[in-house]
Amino acid sequence: MDQHLQAKKLHRDIFKAGSKTYFNSSLFFPKNVRDEVFILYAFVRVADNYVDSVPQDAEGFARFRESYLRGISGEVTGDPVIDSFVELAELRKFDPRWTEAFFNSMEMDLHKKNYNSLQETLEYIYGSAEVIGLFMARIMGLLPEADHAACLLGRSMQYINFIRDIAEDNSLGRRYLPLEDSGLDSLAEGETRSKPEHFLNFMKQQTRRYKEWQKGAETGYALIPRRYRVPIKTAGDMYTWSAKIIEKDPFIVYQRKVKPSRLRIVSSIAVNILRA
Repeated sequence: MDQHLQAKKLHRDIFKAGSKTYFNSSLFFPKNVRDEVFILYAFVRVADNYVDSVPQDAEGFARFRESYLRGISGEVTGDPVIDSFVELAELRKFDPRWTEAFFNSMEMDLHKKNYNSLQETLEYIYGSAEVIGLFMARIMGLLPEADHAACLLGRSMQYINFIRDIAEDNSLGRRYLPLEDSGLDSLAEGETRSKPEHFLNFMKQQTRRYKEWQKGAETGYALIPRRYRVPIKTAGDMYTWSAKIIEKDPFIVYQRKVKPSRLRIVSSIAVNILRA
C-alpha cells in the first residue's frame, strides 16, 4: 500500500474510532468531500485524544501543536494527519485563526476543570466545535452567509455532548455546563439525586438551549447543496434524538451514554435521502 493510501486509511480509522454518529453520516458524502472530512476529523480527534487520555498527555499535545505550526510554515512534518490537514487548509482556505482557536480550547482541557458561566462555556465551544462547523462549510464550498448556521450547528452538537457526558466528565473532574442559578453545587450523582427538582429544572434549561441553537442551525440547511445535505441533516437529527431521550429521563446520563445505534443512523439517512 502506497503512502497516500496508507494516509487515507489512517484518517478513516481514526475518525471511525472516535465518532459513530459523525462517521456513519459522513459516509454519504460524495467521495472527494468524504476524504476531506476524514482528514479534518482525524486531525481534531488526534489533538482531542491527547487532552482526553488518562493521564493527559500534555507533552504529546504540545508536540502535535508544534508540528502543526511547522507544517503551516512550509515544512513537511512526516505526520500524515498533520501534513494532510495543512494541505486541506490551504486548498479550502481555512482561516488560520480557526485552527488556533481549536488548539486554544483543547489546551484549556489541560488546566481548566469547571466552567461557571455560559460565557465561559461558549468561549470553549467556539474553538472546540463552532470552528469545526466553519471548516465543514469551507469543505462543502458554502458561501460565508452560511457561517452563522454552521457555528450554531457545531455549538448545539457540542452542548448535547456535554449533557450526555455528565457522568464521564465527572470522572475526569470536569464540568462544562454552568451551574449558575441552578441551586446545585455540582453535577455529582449524589448531589443531583439529593436535589431532584433542581436537577430536572437544570436539565430542562440545558436542553432548551440546545433546541434554540439547533433551530437556528437548521435555517442554514437550505444553503447546503442537496448532495451534501443528507449527512449533515442526519447528524443533526441524531443529536436531536439524543436530546429527546435525555429529556424523558435526565437521570439516564448517570446510567449510560445516550447514543443512536448504527441502525438508527442508517434509517435516518434513508429517510433524509427520500426527503432531499
